[in-house]
Amino acid sequence: MPTEATADTSDEDPDEVVLMPMVLRIERGTPPGRTALLEAAASAALAVCLDERAEPGGEWHEQLHRWTSGRIRKVSRRARGAHWAAVQDLPGRTVEVDGAEVRAFLPSRVADMPKELTRLQISGSELDADEPGPPRPDAPVLWLNPHVPMSAGKSAAQVGHATMFLAALLHGEGRADEVARWSAAGLPCSVRTADPATWARLLPGDDAETAWRRDGVAAVRDAGFTEVDPGTVTVLGQWR
Repeated sequence: MPTEATADTSDEDPDEVVLMPMVLRIERGTPPGRTALLEAAASAALAVCLDERAEPGGEWHEQLHRWTSGRIRKVSRRARGAHWAAVQDLPGRTVEVDGAEVRAFLPSRVADMPKELTRLQISGSELDADEPGPPRPDAPVLWLNPHVPMSAGKSAAQVGHATMFLAALLHGEGRADEVARWSAAGLPCSVRTADPATWARLLPGDDAETAWRRDGVAAVRDAGFTEVDPGTVTVLGQWR
């Protein structure tokens, strides 16, 4: 979408905005690794969408369909201790990667968000950078924009968009069997910050279709509500 389309929200009623909440488990004394947390977030968001309850006729289908038919928004919050335990009872999926845990929830209107979620803080989700090594060869890579610093919470939402885009593109091409295999394996992925040369080489520009056909790349373009300017490409999801 062009920048002006992603930035224009003049037609929205704030009470009707539908979001997918994501809760990052960040314990005070034992915070998770940043990369592992982002990989868990990317898998959790897609796990909700591919859950059997999200299929036509399932109990989640209507709410997910409403969400994916509009603007795909997510919001990340942080929790620890009893607050983390409390949100496990809400409809969603929890994913753990190398000790890092994230739960993604069934999307809902902001006005309908349960108190277990609204009482959690959005700020304070920053974690120290780490050095995860090369991406795993058997999973998609979610390349973070090296020119745009983002908090862990913001990055978690963006990589969640990226896995959804990859699954949707594969499904649209009749490659549902690849999505099914990915899902059966637990939806693994690698989150890495691209070096500037890799980012420049993979960035689709105005030719998104060629980027997908040639490199298996889908771009996440942000609406600019928080942290980044409208139209910023935050993540490049690369199917491998």
